[in-house]
Amino acid sequence: MDKKAFSFLVLGCLLGTVITSGAFSVLARPASAEGAGERRAAGATSAGTKRVVLKLSHALDQAHPVHVAMEYMAKQLDKKSGGAVQLQIFPNGQLGSETESIEQVQRGALAMVKTSTAPLESFIPEMALFGLPYLFRDEEHFWKVLLGDVGKELAAAGTKVGVRGLCYYDSGSRSFYTIDAPVMSPADLKGKKIRVMKSKTAMDLVSQMGAAPTPIAFGELYSALQQGMVDGAENNPPSLLTSRHFEVAKHYSLDEHTSIPDIILFSQKIWESLSPEVQGWIQEAADESAVFQREAWKKSTQASLDALTKAGVTIHRPDKEAFREQVQPMYDRLEGAELGKLVKRVQEVK
Repeated sequence: MDKKAFSFLVLGCLLGTVITSGAFSVLARPASAEGAGERRAAGATSAGTKRVVLKLSHALDQAHPVHVAMEYMAKQLDKKSGGAVQLQIFPNGQLGSETESIEQVQRGALAMVKTSTAPLESFIPEMALFGLPYLFRDEEHFWKVLLGDVGKELAAAGTKVGVRGLCYYDSGSRSFYTIDAPVMSPADLKGKKIRVMKSKTAMDLVSQMGAAPTPIAFGELYSALQQGMVDGAENNPPSLLTSRHFEVAKHYSLDEHTSIPDIILFSQKIWESLSPEVQGWIQEAADESAVFQREAWKKSTQASLDALTKAGVTIHRPDKEAFREQVQPMYDRLEGAELGKLVKRVQEVK
């Protein structure tokens, strides 16, 4: 690199630091009484609030219904704050994988992340609950749990590790998609390499099915399928479509083994630096986007299955009972454990 190019690089880095510092300087609570008074005055009304820019990271494509819901959140937040609070969304893993983004949120280097609850197991062990197969009786039971005491407790559990759960997003049910042959029973998975999220529970599930779990970042999965590094993966219909993994994996077997929700996380460090009014706007916008997302998800799931069929993917509907029997040892091993107690609470939700 010549000296001139190096100088421009250094200047760019310095400007980036200054701009970032300026955007987040409004988030810090002043230590002095005088400063606190200035903060209250600044946050008193939308007209008087200094501009706050929040960055939200996620790993999905812009066409995904989850991204559309986050755009809705950004619009609602803009309206509520009178333009004072802006939400910038970075899709496709631009700011890092889900795990990397969670770590940035913990440190306060990033305000928000949309993540599956599966990678959160490394940070909040109780989140392993959602990765257990065939845990929910149906969709109604699923949402009663998420919006009830158990769901609220789990969303709040992250504050002890620096992240705050704002709301859950629907992520449907996860099923296997494969390159060469369909998965009609657990026996069809024996010896296959299946991509999973970075989650111990997800790896245990695939191992229990007889396959070899292979954790790979979602953004790297297309090439892994294409190059034969894995024989298949598991996900919901909209994700299979928008990721274009169907171009390689032509068999989709709807065993629907797990219903793992997405969650919007906020940096606890940044949250505590915001005025109560700004916090209220953010929470309201998140809650409204969750309602919007659930409706968008329902429409998108059927539309995605139709589009996948049209694109040449064969949709298979195996008998789920064999899969349920295969994974029962996962529940047997939880007897007497804290997670087992949580499972019983979920099962008792009517």
